[in-house]
Amino acid sequence: MTEFKTDIEIADACELEPIVDVAAKVGLKEDDLELYGKYKAKISFDAIERLEKNEDGKLILVTAITPTPAGEGKSTVSIGLTQGLNKIGKKSVVALREPSLGPVFGVKGGAAGGGYSQVVPMEDINLHFTGDLHAMTAANNLLSALIDNHIHQGNKLNIDIRQITWKRVLDMNDRALRNVTVALGGKACGYPREDHFMITVASEIMAALCLSSNLEDLKTRLSKMVVAYNKDGQPVTAGDLNAQGAMAMLLKDAIKPNIVQTLEHTPALIHGGPFANIAHGCNSLIATKLGLKMSDYLVTEAGFGADLGAEKFFDIKCRLGGLKPDAAVIVATIKALKMHGGVPKDNLKEENVEALDKGFANLGRHIENLKKFGVPVIVAVNKFAQDTDAEINKLIEKCKEYGVEVSLCEGWAKGGEGVKDLAEKVVKLTDEQPANFKHLYDEKLSIEEKLNVLVKDYYHGAKVTLTPKAKKEVAKLEELGLDKMPLCMAKTQFSFSDDPKAVGAPEGFEIIVQTVRVSAGAGFIVCETGNIMVMPGLPKVPAADKMDITADGQMTGLF
Repeated sequence: MTEFKTDIEIADACELEPIVDVAAKVGLKEDDLELYGKYKAKISFDAIERLEKNEDGKLILVTAITPTPAGEGKSTVSIGLTQGLNKIGKKSVVALREPSLGPVFGVKGGAAGGGYSQVVPMEDINLHFTGDLHAMTAANNLLSALIDNHIHQGNKLNIDIRQITWKRVLDMNDRALRNVTVALGGKACGYPREDHFMITVASEIMAALCLSSNLEDLKTRLSKMVVAYNKDGQPVTAGDLNAQGAMAMLLKDAIKPNIVQTLEHTPALIHGGPFANIAHGCNSLIATKLGLKMSDYLVTEAGFGADLGAEKFFDIKCRLGGLKPDAAVIVATIKALKMHGGVPKDNLKEENVEALDKGFANLGRHIENLKKFGVPVIVAVNKFAQDTDAEINKLIEKCKEYGVEVSLCEGWAKGGEGVKDLAEKVVKLTDEQPANFKHLYDEKLSIEEKLNVLVKDYYHGAKVTLTPKAKKEVAKLEELGLDKMPLCMAKTQFSFSDDPKAVGAPEGFEIIVQTVRVSAGAGFIVCETGNIMVMPGLPKVPAADKMDITADGQMTGLF
């Protein structure tokens, strides 16, 4: 039976179209592509400039309720919706983030959709793909090497080695590298100091690349990145080290968007991959804008729940990129809502309308929040066989109370055919309810004022408390004139609060901001709350344990 096939088995059974043929569907010629084999390619900037004359399609954001261990399937819905739109005669493209090797080998085991709503070749996408993340790793660590070399060679910029903020990166979950000592081995090896590693997708280079409009813009953003402070307390940038040119050389191909296909041969743009709990959680601005020029409906997603990814999509990406979204789709599952209603993971198969009713508070909060941005909202429910009629009817009833349409999606089992209802409802929604898009706050407000808007009005918390360290950092940014930027909240993805155990729709809580730092190249201010790990660790049983490859190259364990 089809439903018992794994994602990788379904993907392997698909007969892919040559990427040249897939790209032709959206106006790209063979000369517009830089091929990486037969089934994936990069798109040249000449092609992007040529397509600029096209009118924009409609921009549809796919987001989700607060994540649970039960899973929600946001990427599966995004891909399924794109396939569904094409099924009903609309020209649609999907724009997604690139997976990071850390989560692939750690917990996720892959991040290319699922079932019959996948992007392919899924093995390539989940592994090295076109080398974008490796290029970012190299550029990031080149900058680290230049900082330490500058200090070793006389320290003309008077860098305070106690205030180096730039960290080395690796695209892997490796807790042993969180805190390290570098430059041991004597005088010839430099000045010993404490250093730290982050996962590559947490690098400001990832965020800057994803918010750049072209290579020259990226180079400018790279030069603005603050890497340290000197002994007078003034910021030292990558531009002060003349690093931006060499870094941009390493990123010259990484900045070009990648094109692949879905299982139904719909064009898919996969480019960039910042995490939403430590960065802004959206694919590149270049890919999104290009997708709008290629289609009637560009479907894209934002990481984790709407309190993180969607808010950052609207307040950071749309603000900096001048985008005007037309609708938001909130993905939920009945089993995840029951978890928010207090049901343990092991009991989710049992009907529990009461828990669903209680857990709906989480979805309801996200619906109310998204409406604050002036975009029409629709709920997409990933349907499972164990969902009962009583539970489905209760969910539909609750959505009606909030004035939103709901669609049951079977994209995993049926591909685009299983998401045609959502596609039709999205088309009708955007036709009948034009968006009146607005941001949640004015970026010119003070950092504390912006924090209060997010915590009180959006998360429904009672107050924001800054640690003494965070207060000093805010004062420093204000003194330097680096405070008039949008905020990027780094907090747990598992709750509206900074407590991952506070599921559902908590209210009246306090959020404690531990540290505040500027990402001047990306163009936002990062406020870290709780214990946010920028270098994740592997679980007790990593997904890598179940992965293997045969002598003829057949992979197993990616899912």
